[in-house]
Amino acid sequence: MSRIGKKAVAIPNGVSASIDNGTLSVKGPKGTLTLGLSDLIDYKVEGEEIVVKPANDTKQARAYWGMQRTLVANLVEGVSNGFTKVLDIKGVGYRASTQGSKIKLQLGFSHDVDLDVPEGLEVKTPDQTTIEISGIDKQKVGQFAAEIREWRKPEPYKGKGVAYRGEYIFRKEGKKK
Repeated sequence: MSRIGKKAVAIPNGVSASIDNGTLSVKGPKGTLTLGLSDLIDYKVEGEEIVVKPANDTKQARAYWGMQRTLVANLVEGVSNGFTKVLDIKGVGYRASTQGSKIKLQLGFSHDVDLDVPEGLEVKTPDQTTIEISGIDKQKVGQFAAEIREWRKPEPYKGKGVAYRGEYIFRKEGKKK
């Protein structure tokens, strides 16, 4: 039994959900998100909550159960509050700036890294060493944050690079004489 799947997803005020033609649509103050529904799972909108249950007792249906409930919960959370990832840049000369729908990164390469911000995301740089990525789709926010981090991951000796806010960087001791 899935402990996560057993819990119904509460629909907050100002958010509406509907199921038609194999898709779940959730509409809220921040926008609309849809999810393609799996045949292995039964979805029901009952009053102020969405109930997710396995359609049959197969191992695969039980395995999908908790994940599908979490995807539905992410839709509801996204259209009501949204998601945000914060990246911190550490290193001498490392900085970031936004220019319209592009983000410009200076990460110690001989060239600047220019990235286009995906549709539906908002990127802010409150200062030169902080990047805030926000949007209603948790997958898109996390994917774009990972793509930025991939350019210069934090290294273990000096801790330079792009790290998530709150991420612990395992530090190593350098060479000894």
